[in-house]
Amino acid sequence: MLKATVGSVEERDEEQEDEGEEELRDGGVPFYVNRGGLPVDEETWERMWRHVARIHPSGEALGKEMRGATDLPKIPVPSVPTYQPTTTIPQRLEAIQKYIRELQLMDIAKEMTREALPIKCLEAVILGIHLTNNMPGVERFPLSFKSQFSGIHFHHIVLGVHSGGRFGALGMSRREDLMFKPLEFRTLMDLVQDYDGAYRGYWHTLHKVKIGQYVSHDTHSVEQIEWKHSILDVDKLTKDELRKELERHTRDMRLKVQYSG
Repeated sequence: MLKATVGSVEERDEEQEDEGEEELRDGGVPFYVNRGGLPVDEETWERMWRHVARIHPSGEALGKEMRGATDLPKIPVPSVPTYQPTTTIPQRLEAIQKYIRELQLMDIAKEMTREALPIKCLEAVILGIHLTNNMPGVERFPLSFKSQFSGIHFHHIVLGVHSGGRFGALGMSRREDLMFKPLEFRTLMDLVQDYDGAYRGYWHTLHKVKIGQYVSHDTHSVEQIEWKHSILDVDKLTKDELRKELERHTRDMRLKVQYSG
């Protein structure tokens, strides 16, 4: 009897040590749960449930109640946009942007559409490229920004698009006017100035704009994405100088299309 009691105490001590080591390993803060990739493996799920038991007032009881529930609501999964032959390019881009905004969970583009797994601005760009690969009339290019507010620098990126002689953009941001832009800007300068105005509305100073080259529509291409073909110090250039640089970049992108065609 004594032996059994001692054994039970030792087992509890070992469990407490294991939990203590795990808490120490996590640093007492939320831990990464996707180290093993997707789908989430059983060990990670168990670790998450142990974490819930430690931090929630109801402890293990809550975990048991949730794990045994059979009537939990299903999480809605956004549908990948589909189009009719008569759907216009602007309408297709708006549908893609709506899909990007509805996604709540993150991986590479194909994994996103399969798992519907929070996406940030860079993932939104990759997803936008993936979803427009079958639109040969739409040219895509990375467009990134570096701004400053209260001495802190911020970085952001969207996917610039060009079709029918007009520029626009797809993207993700907490600010409505720092992501999607409809195909209504006549020049790249007009598009960049619109973002600049949005930044100023949030008391940000836009310092740099980086513009990449057009991204290939060939899904089997080994060509790397050129993220920063042009790097422009917006705060150091006059309006005319900035316009000339953006016009030069636009010509470079057109030449690439002609060359690849």
